[in-house]
Amino acid sequence: MRLWSLHPSYLDSIGLIALWREGLLARKVLMGQTKGYVHHPQLLRFRETPHPIQTIDAYLKAVHDESVRRGYSFDLNKISPCESQPPSRILLPDKQLEYEFQHLLNKLKKRSPHQYSHLYPTDLILPHPLFQVIPGDICLWEKQS
Repeated sequence: MRLWSLHPSYLDSIGLIALWREGLLARKVLMGQTKGYVHHPQLLRFRETPHPIQTIDAYLKAVHDESVRRGYSFDLNKISPCESQPPSRILLPDKQLEYEFQHLLNKLKKRSPHQYSHLYPTDLILPHPLFQVIPGDICLWEKQS
């Protein structure tokens, strides 16, 4: 499971579809509707918020927005309606964002060379709208390869 901290616009079609599916799985885990993935480290940052379900729904809403921009038809009914004012943003260390961007580039180099060549020269990495970037190291929950 990979719940990217990067802006969903960076993902190729395979990555965006996978993110939607994995986000929905994460939502089920947070709701206690599955027995698997309950200790997955990527869920810690959602569990640590005052309203984990509202937070994962806001996360998924941004993924859905990107899917609409691309002309996909992800089912918005799979999440709760999001308030116009999202929950407070999750703090994200800048080194985590950089690590994930490099991780994505490594995936895209093989899977989607066109997307890779488009992103490779990126200087300013945008986070997913749910996150606020702050100075800091790679998160402890990240499994570095």
